[in-house]
Amino acid sequence: MLPGRGRNGRAARPARILGTRTAWTAVGDGEFFCPGCGGDRNYQRLTGHRRFTLLGVPVLPRGETGPVVECAACRRHFGTDVLDHPTTTRFSAMLRDAVHTVALAVLAAGGTCARAALETAAAAVRASGFDDCTEEGLDALVEALAADTGRVLGEPCGAGLAIELHEALDPLAPHLAPAGRESILLQGARIALADGPYTPAEREVLSTVGAALTICGEDVTRLLAAARTPS
Repeated sequence: MLPGRGRNGRAARPARILGTRTAWTAVGDGEFFCPGCGGDRNYQRLTGHRRFTLLGVPVLPRGETGPVVECAACRRHFGTDVLDHPTTTRFSAMLRDAVHTVALAVLAAGGTCARAALETAAAAVRASGFDDCTEEGLDALVEALAADTGRVLGEPCGAGLAIELHEALDPLAPHLAPAGRESILLQGARIALADGPYTPAEREVLSTVGAALTICGEDVTRLLAAARTPS
């Protein structure tokens, strides 16, 4: 065998003398949406201490690193900003709440809660995940909302209702594709149109929905006009 060659004839690699090694310490855990796995997984939040190594043996500290998020399934490391993305379970709940809140707001703005509007609203809410939603239940909630806030049904969108819409939609909007944001607005538009043309109060509510979903004013106008055109 030639000097400097291994058994397979390839040049032998020199032993790595110097290097670095990181010792990780878990400082928290939970559930997150793993971008590597593409689903909800458990995670550990880790902080690390780096050390110089000599022949693989840690000898000198080199400072801290991290924190990072380690997926319990694929073991990949991610930046902590990955925790800002909701889990699939949380995202579904946020979407259900958003559609429910928009439906109630549009019904309250409509003023009469006509049967056609209630049926359209209930169908949208059930499709979002509230399987037991009924027209009667929505009607009762709209009346309770008016009694609790002192609002008159059919009046323009007040500050309290606008706040409720923003609370439901603001956290959701960054995680929706443009088509998803438009879909929520269009569902509200179809509820408003179920019993006739938009009223000024309904338009104001839908404009507030569009703003909370970060849809520009021109696109809101375009989508509300498109919803009036039968497909």
